[in-house]
Amino acid sequence: MREPTSTLTDALLDPILERDPAGPRVTWYDDATGARIELSGLTLANWAAKTANLLRDEFALSPGARVAVLLPAHWQTAAVLLGCWWAGTEVVLAPDPDADLALVTPDRLDDADGVDEVAVLSLDAMGTPVRDLPVGVTDFATAVRVHGDQFHPGGFRAALDGRAVAEVLVDARKSAALQGITAGDRVLSSTPWDTAVELIDGYLAVLVAGASLVQVVNPDPGALEHRVATERVTVRR
Repeated sequence: MREPTSTLTDALLDPILERDPAGPRVTWYDDATGARIELSGLTLANWAAKTANLLRDEFALSPGARVAVLLPAHWQTAAVLLGCWWAGTEVVLAPDPDADLALVTPDRLDDADGVDEVAVLSLDAMGTPVRDLPVGVTDFATAVRVHGDQFHPGGFRAALDGRAVAEVLVDARKSAALQGITAGDRVLSSTPWDTAVELIDGYLAVLVAGASLVQVVNPDPGALEHRVATERVTVRR
């Protein structure tokens, strides 16, 4: 297996940005609140770049650092993950006191015990900060907004739970083939991203195939067929 010469994010996003930067890439629904957020490939890349700049410039993380991403399947998580990989860091999906940084929701602060740097995401669409955070804990929304939306990678190591970039890409391509996901597909999913397998099958396989994701949390079964029609879904997971 030949190791790629670019980050995982470059490998996933470059073909998308060359072919269809303005088309929808991640469409996120929360049926409990009625929320719908859609990101184009370009917008996803811009938020990923801001995240990568935050990790490098504010948290002083270099390629090979480990970031515990303890977040749900969410449009912000989609960008954060790409930002971590652009910065050359390794993403771990479980609590890890040896991580260099933990990115968590407010209800998972305890899972970041022992981690040197912690940033909390409210996951609010308007960027509302998290109030009354403990001393030394960073509010992600406040910190990330001041960083640039372009990023120039400086190297990479492992990508996901000890897997190399090449291994993740191979697994993502295999998953896309097994699921029948091809370029231009609209993929409907409500599965979580809590493990490496779930993340590869539910998110990375979609990107590597050049498809787009319709991710639903708290799905309403009564809305399924209407959503399939309005979002032009071609693959259901």
